[in-house]
Amino acid sequence: MTTDGLIIVDKPGGMTSHDVVARMRRLARTRRVGHGGTLDPMATGVLVIAVGRATRLLTYVIGARKSYDATIRLGQGTVTDDAEGEVTSAADASGVSDAQITAGLAALTGDIQQAPSAVSAIKVNGVRAYKRVRDGEELALAPRPVTVHELITHDVQRGAGPVVDVRVSVTCSAGTYIRAIARDLGAALGVGGHLTALRRTAVGAFPLADAATLDQLAERDPAEILTLPMADAARRFLPQRQADDQETRTLSHGGPLAAAGLDGPYAVFGPDGALLAVVSERDGRARPEVVFNAA
Repeated sequence: MTTDGLIIVDKPGGMTSHDVVARMRRLARTRRVGHGGTLDPMATGVLVIAVGRATRLLTYVIGARKSYDATIRLGQGTVTDDAEGEVTSAADASGVSDAQITAGLAALTGDIQQAPSAVSAIKVNGVRAYKRVRDGEELALAPRPVTVHELITHDVQRGAGPVVDVRVSVTCSAGTYIRAIARDLGAALGVGGHLTALRRTAVGAFPLADAATLDQLAERDPAEILTLPMADAARRFLPQRQADDQETRTLSHGGPLAAAGLDGPYAVFGPDGALLAVVSERDGRARPEVVFNAA
C-alpha cells in the first residue's frame, strides 16, 4: 500500500500538470495526490508529486527555486509567448549579434520586475488570465518581483532564415516565467521572441536525476512507487531539529516548543525518526505550521 511521500516525475510534453496528478492517483491508488509547481503542457521535466500526508509539504516545495533548460526563438512573437500560440509578429532577427543577445539576457538577470504571460493561470477578478484571453479580452498583467539567479547562454543557432534560436539554462525564484524571459528578450532586441522548448531540470533539492517517467512508474508496484518517504523528503529540503519525548507530545497537541535559534520553516523529527511537524520561530517560541502526528 502506498504511504506518504514524494514522487519525482519526469513530465512528458503534451500533458498538463493536472493530467499527471490524475495519472498518479491511479498508479498510487489514492485520491490524495498533489503537485508542487505547474508546468505548461509544452514543458517537460521535474514535477514534484506528493502523496497522502506529504501533500502538506507542497507549500514549501512550491516556493523553492527552479532550474530549466530552454530554447528562445528570436524573430517571432506569439500570443502565448511559446510555440503553442499563434504567431502575432515577425521580424528579421538575423542581424542581431551575439553581443546584443548576451547584453539582453544580462538585463533580465538578478532581481527584476517581470510581467507574467497574459496566457497564464493567474486569476484576474476570479477568472484565469488564459480564459480571459481565449474569450477575446486583451490583457496585460502587472509586473511582479522575481529573481533570475543565473541565465547562461549555451548556443546561438543561425540558419539561412530570419529567426535565431538561443539555448539557455535558467535558475530562478518561484513565480518566474521562462516564457516571459523569451518575450522580453525579443522585445528588447526589437524582433520579438518566444519559447520553443522548456525542460525543468530541478525543483529545489529535487534534480532531474531523481525523476522517473510515467511509463517507468507504471511498472512499479503501488507500494514501491514513492521516490522518497515523507520524512526523507523533508530532510532533503528543510532544516532539521530533533525532539525528545516531551516535545513530541507537545507538538502532537499543536503546542509550541522552546526556540532553538534556527531559521524557519524547519522540520522537527521524533525520537523514532518520524516527521512530527514543520515549525517557524517567532516571539521566542517554535510554533507549528503543519503537524503530522496530531493527537
